[in-house]
Amino acid sequence: MLVTAYLAFVLLAALCVGLELAARRALPPQPAPTAVANPAFRGFQTLFLRGYLLALWADWLQGPYLYKLYRHYSFLESQIAILYVCGLASCVLFSPVATWLPQAIGRRNACLLFCMAYSACCLTKLSRDYFILILGRVLGGLSTSLLSTVFEAWYVHRHLDVRDFPREWIPSTFTRAAGWNHGLAVAAGLVANLLAEWAGLGPVAPFVLAIPCLGACGWVVLWDWGKEEAEGGLLGGEKGGPLLTSPGTVPAMAPASRVSARVRFWRTCLEGLRCLLSDRRVMLLGGVQALFESVLYIFVFLWTPVLDPHGPPLGIVFSCLMAASMVGSALYRLATSARYRLQPGHLLCVAVLLAFFSFFMLTFSTAPGQPRPRESFLAFLLLELGCGLYFPAVSFLQGRVIPEERRAGVLAWFRLPLHLLACLGLLALHGEVSGTGGGEAGGGTRHMFAGCTGMMLAALLAVVSLFTLGRNDAELRLEGTRGEGDM
Repeated sequence: MLVTAYLAFVLLAALCVGLELAARRALPPQPAPTAVANPAFRGFQTLFLRGYLLALWADWLQGPYLYKLYRHYSFLESQIAILYVCGLASCVLFSPVATWLPQAIGRRNACLLFCMAYSACCLTKLSRDYFILILGRVLGGLSTSLLSTVFEAWYVHRHLDVRDFPREWIPSTFTRAAGWNHGLAVAAGLVANLLAEWAGLGPVAPFVLAIPCLGACGWVVLWDWGKEEAEGGLLGGEKGGPLLTSPGTVPAMAPASRVSARVRFWRTCLEGLRCLLSDRRVMLLGGVQALFESVLYIFVFLWTPVLDPHGPPLGIVFSCLMAASMVGSALYRLATSARYRLQPGHLLCVAVLLAFFSFFMLTFSTAPGQPRPRESFLAFLLLELGCGLYFPAVSFLQGRVIPEERRAGVLAWFRLPLHLLACLGLLALHGEVSGTGGGEAGGGTRHMFAGCTGMMLAALLAVVSLFTLGRNDAELRLEGTRGEGDM
């Protein structure tokens, strides 16, 4: 497995470069966007990315060795499953809070809260006490919820309401962030492997490294973003809030503003639920997202115990998985280019099929007493390849079927069954490996992969239903290809 992991990384890295070049050649030559030529926008974009990418880097550093760290502390697999459940449950609880918090305490302060909470989460990894580790998972759930909302909220508010840049320029920033995000994920695996295994510092080392990275992110948010707010004369909360006069000023929202923020939050949730229930396309897309992404949480828990007994370098394996996702992302851009003109709906179907086939393979490669780690590794790579296709495809479809003003509320409802399904799956695995389910650890893992296979079959049926419903729906097609055959 050691040689297999390194060879896979080299091949995937070469494939990423080749597909990236092919995807760029497939794009027709276009004049440089106005945003690229605007120095004020470029400076603001760089300012945002400096803080946001540090946050993403600290998050990725913690991916490769989380399970390994718990095993290093001699916890049983059933105990580790409960730790993961605590993290997911806190995501469920804190997701609505993370949506409301930027309005309540200010967007920049919410970003600072992320840095502090995630730093505290990393510090808990230095303890072997189980309850302190549970607290760390709760803080990790809060931090993950904040990462997915508060940075974007700060940027969009500054971009539109303060800087008054065109709305059409927003995707430019998040496209750059997505490109960097893939590279950071691959690099995080290499750095984590260097610290934990080559340098012999153990699985806690990547978490220790994440703390100064979060400190640097907090410094950028506090001072650089604070200067940006002070120069722009930004109101601390919504209009009518206190003026920030210095980078370190903490806004104090008036009671009426806090009430207004809560009212807006609940109104957003209710409007999102109404949109979800009134449009069958939105309902089907939400079902696909809940099923597909919930099994990804289960995969995040299971890939380490499946492969680690066979001695692969976990950091390199993690980099391979992230590189496979990069391959999927490059394939998506190549497939949807003017040369090939495949529709996002087609690629969503391919992604779900790849996930179905991957979990089907894993039900056989993880049979108790007859493990086949190379086949399991290949299945994990195929799953990540499917993820690279899935996320841009589902993002495109969400942008077409969910009204922009209701998107935040609808996506919040999407995440609720997603996390609940993942928690139920991990609790079921906990029952298997702790003896209450009547199986051993290997059998529990295999049963979980079989359950994931069934969930992917249900997701595939939902995708087919979405195709049938939207066969002649121009909104679900890429621009320039509408009317050219069925979806």
